[in-house]
Amino acid sequence: MKALVTGATSGIGKSIAKKLAKRGWKLILTGRNEAVLKKMQAAFGNDTEIITADLSKREEVFRVYELCRDKDVDMLVNNAGYGLFGKFDETDMEDELNMIDLNITALHILTKLFLRDFKKKDSGIILNVASAAGFMAGPLMSSYYASKNYVLKLSIAIYEELRRDRSNVSITVLCPGPVDTNFNNRAGVSFSVKPISADQAAEYALRKAFAGKLFALPGLTVKLGAIGSRFVPNKLLAAIVYNIQQAKKTSDGKEKALK
Repeated sequence: MKALVTGATSGIGKSIAKKLAKRGWKLILTGRNEAVLKKMQAAFGNDTEIITADLSKREEVFRVYELCRDKDVDMLVNNAGYGLFGKFDETDMEDELNMIDLNITALHILTKLFLRDFKKKDSGIILNVASAAGFMAGPLMSSYYASKNYVLKLSIAIYEELRRDRSNVSITVLCPGPVDTNFNNRAGVSFSVKPISADQAAEYALRKAFAGKLFALPGLTVKLGAIGSRFVPNKLLAAIVYNIQQAKKTSDGKEKALK
């Protein structure tokens, strides 16, 4: 069995890669940090392949697919992504567009192309990494929350299409709350509640994916939040999220945020 893992050099992606390697899977790992990829290749062995790529660039996404399309990939893990904190009119436009290209466009392209391949052979697993943020709007992290809404809703729609087709291809969407990764450093924030480990999130996601489940919601708090968000009016929920985010400013003015 072989898996392609994007964003494999840190956080949940790295943990998923480790756990797949321990299960005997062959791996194709992508990320921007070539040095880390080479270390992982040496550590995992088992014919691990690496592709250094910046998936915020559309041409790089297609290049990764072309390099993998004939390698009999059985599982696609769309993990690459990051977030930005700040008011929508104040966040950097270029950084924000890069985030959208990575969180949405790259995932969209790879999901579509590999789904076509998987359906042809009537087997394969897609694991998309979203967030608990995908269930709501997120003032002060508006674009990030919106991008994870896209990942979540796209995955749900594809799941139903596959179900109607009686396909043996499966899709799972991981929606964690705070996870102890480099996410908060990249976003320029810090978590206000205790996060779970990347290993915990990865193990939970893989168990759900291998069982063919649509949702992977690690932790009771995330499950309750996902359910509760369905019953709270959107305007009220947005106000609640804003207050939660705003309250995470420290005395020195640094921002904190929930993933």
